[in-house]
Amino acid sequence: MSETVHPQHTALSLAASGLPVLPLRRGKVPFGNCPACRNSGCGDRPNMKVPGPCRCPAPCHGWAAATTEPAVIVSPPWAAAWRQAMCVAYHPGGAGLTVVDLDDADAIAWARTALPATRTVPTTRGEHWIYRGAMASRNAVRPGVDIKSTMSYARYLGPGTGTMVNLPDVVRALAVKQPPAVRPTLHPVSMPARSGGCPHRTPAFLERGIAMAEQRITAARSAIHVTVYGAFLAVLSTHGRCGCLTETHVARLFTAAQSKGESPRHCTDAWNNARTALGM
Repeated sequence: MSETVHPQHTALSLAASGLPVLPLRRGKVPFGNCPACRNSGCGDRPNMKVPGPCRCPAPCHGWAAATTEPAVIVSPPWAAAWRQAMCVAYHPGGAGLTVVDLDDADAIAWARTALPATRTVPTTRGEHWIYRGAMASRNAVRPGVDIKSTMSYARYLGPGTGTMVNLPDVVRALAVKQPPAVRPTLHPVSMPARSGGCPHRTPAFLERGIAMAEQRITAARSAIHVTVYGAFLAVLSTHGRCGCLTETHVARLFTAAQSKGESPRHCTDAWNNARTALGM
């Protein structure tokens, strides 16, 4: 953010509007704990998973230090931090907000089709979509997408544009950890014995096929469902009838698909649909 006023002045204005604020130093990270609070010497709970019981007057403990109190923001411990601050951050959850941090153009394109429109703030590489309502924070909920709400902080980059709407269930669902990939049981179709054994001759042929399918999936920029199904279909049409495929091979394909945002259920459905299309 290119601020025309001092970060402390921006912080005071935001605090007056109800946003709990904190200073960020170089690298856009919170200031470290003071000597008394290092290594939990103040008695704070481990890993800053909840604030306190520390009541340190300095901007310690990252998001847990965020405040709306003007007296704290201008206090001597904070004043020293503001003199070094690069920008202002806020604790979204503390204001009853959730920020969906979209880190690149692909993430923005996904959001425009998957999420309700709301207030939007441009960032250096993408956008912040801000919803009314707090939830658990979680990073990397899908490629290029983080959720910042409770126990997290977001950089303040301006008021944004658009009308803020209530936090939708589709965003809450993103923070729910998906179960491990479901590995389908392979059922190779019986074929007449071939002279010389497997027609693939060497493991390198199968490895190349799996690697090409993984690359095809991970390189996809759009139409992920269609790409995953096509890759599964190609692998099964070449390698699915001779018994060469193993659970490890299938797990690699599922992992590639889930890295693009596919759920375990969608992976299983695509795999089974491909088998059905091939009469397997």
